[in-house]
Amino acid sequence: MDTIIKKSTTPDALSTSRLQGFLRWETFLILIVFLVCVMNSYLSPYFLDPWNLSDATFNFTEKALIALPMAMLIIAKEIDISVAAIISLSSTLMGLVAQMGAPVYGVVFVGVLVGSACGLFNGVLVTRFKIPSIVVTIGTMSLFRGISYILLGDQVVRDYPDGFEFFGQGYVYWVFSFELVLFVLFALLFYWLLHRTTFGRYTYAIGNNPTASYYSGIKVDKHRLTLFTLVGVMSGIAAVLLTSRLGSTRPSIAMGWELSIITMVVLGGVSILGGSGTIGGVVLAVILMGLVTFGMGLLNIPGIVMTIIVGVMLIVVVSLPVLITLYKNSLKHSK
Repeated sequence: MDTIIKKSTTPDALSTSRLQGFLRWETFLILIVFLVCVMNSYLSPYFLDPWNLSDATFNFTEKALIALPMAMLIIAKEIDISVAAIISLSSTLMGLVAQMGAPVYGVVFVGVLVGSACGLFNGVLVTRFKIPSIVVTIGTMSLFRGISYILLGDQVVRDYPDGFEFFGQGYVYWVFSFELVLFVLFALLFYWLLHRTTFGRYTYAIGNNPTASYYSGIKVDKHRLTLFTLVGVMSGIAAVLLTSRLGSTRPSIAMGWELSIITMVVLGGVSILGGSGTIGGVVLAVILMGLVTFGMGLLNIPGIVMTIIVGVMLIVVVSLPVLITLYKNSLKHSK
């Protein structure tokens, strides 16, 4: 199995024999996170306040939960850009069952179930009918969001049962919110799944060479179907948290989130071509994006400028491995 996991020219494989520890992508992200903290604390005296930092986590934890399985999906050479639409449909159906008088656990169950079903639907279209995932999820992105608009129109649902608000607004202890604790637990779970299990090794193998993986005995389509379903499950959970935090449902909820989620994954060192990346890198990228947007918010920088900065970060990160490879090649030729 190890023979089909090849070395890749991606952020996760930036190291050389002499500078292996220093040039790891995670080390670079830790350095950037430190510099961002220093700069933000210098520019704003409110940045290091524990409660301010706690409030800042609400802006990225829901996206970060989806980024965890999305990282594994992209490592396996697939992608799902319908995640924001899955959140919309899950939230819509949660709102409808809440209007019917469903209790808290019923509302949560519907949200996760709808997300899981959407992820499974994407996976079936990709694995059963052999349609490229980018094409499938562009289509289902419109499909799921369109169903939400058909069901709700311009309505806003606010009638949720008592206790539902805890999932998106509650605190477990001191400044540690339920959302943040849940993200940490899932980050540990996905770290174990990708880096400590056979399932994770198969994910890397499929991303490096799907054909060789198939002939090595890996059930490639079943594995990809599982990954798409995992993305759907986490999108459903994110829908529960987001709806609870906002206290309302509308079809336009989570609009444009797919860009932020994919940026988190790619910034974390996951190759958009598949085959390499780590959960640790994704977690660091989540923290980095959260600190950057929080710092800009404290400085009253407009949201459109934040969007531009996120787009620039994505372009830079995707192009950086290519530039490093070209630089290395030029050094070899000069010798």
